Amino acid sequence: MTSWIRCMFPIPILSVTLLLLYYNNSLVKWKVFRRFNATEERILLLEACDAYLNGQKSLFEPTVTNSYERYDCQDYIKHYHYITAPLSEEEADFPLAYMMTVHKEFDTFERLFRAIYMPQNIYCIHVDEKASADYWQAVDDFVNCFPNAFLASKMEPVVYAGISRLQADLNCMKDLLKSEVQWKYVINTCGQDFPLKTNKEIVQHLKKFNGKNITPGVLPPDHAIPRTKYVHREDIVHSFVLRTNILKPPPPHNITIYFGSAYVALTREFTKFILEDQRALDLLTWSKDTYSPDEHYWVTLNRIPGMYLHMENSKVKSVNPK
Repeated sequence: MTSWIRCMFPIPILSVTLLLLYYNNSLVKWKVFRRFNATEERILLLEACDAYLNGQKSLFEPTVTNSYERYDCQDYIKHYHYITAPLSEEEADFPLAYMMTVHKEFDTFERLFRAIYMPQNIYCIHVDEKASADYWQAVDDFVNCFPNAFLASKMEPVVYAGISRLQADLNCMKDLLKSEVQWKYVINTCGQDFPLKTNKEIVQHLKKFNGKNITPGVLPPDHAIPRTKYVHREDIVHSFVLRTNILKPPPPHNITIYFGSAYVALTREFTKFILEDQRALDLLTWSKDTYSPDEHYWVTLNRIPGMYLHMENSKVKSVNPK
């Protein structure tokens, strides 16, 4: 039933009727749909649903499409209405940093980048080391059009739920701290994200936290306990994380593990803490053979004793969110 729902919602009523006719009468051919004056787009959608329901490769398999290839950088930025100056003093005084981890669907990445782009912000783009050469080239050419965007200095062969996904963000964090832009918060995204708020709305929301990190989380629920209880192996070749029966030692420094979102908003000072404090470094080493470490790493570090003392020494007040 779920498959039917997924395929039906994007299609107009006429196309839904045709789709039902098709699946209730195997003798119906695509030429019948044309008798109903179905558009080519509707027919393609129906064919895509047919392929999906029969376990076949989608007709809409993404390819690397570079809309900017028709323009030089200056014309491209003008044609697609990129914002070239801060829209308010408030936003100019509160620059953000973005870490964007991408590996496919260039056009989706391009739309995301345009949606969150502001000239006062800074953007680190991490491309999966396993991505195609065409994709790499497309992202590299694209990023070179923007002085406040760059490729991460070190790329990882990213495996879903593996340590490589967390390491990709950490690589960008190191690069972003070297930037001359004095950003206030760093936000991580994947290539298939899309913002629901404007840059100004995001800034105003973050300012309400008064230097707190946004790392929602809880003590480990039952289903998550095995993720850090057992040793996991990252298989880069097959892009898979395998759980073993080997028990892990307890976390270093008697740290209590929390679980939460892998996607966070972190202050500049907390980012320094992550990259410099020995407890953070030891927790990273311990986390390398866990499952989906990015779902416990940020939230756990934000709650370890002494972290806020470190922040005080950095002359930034940070309070543990509840």
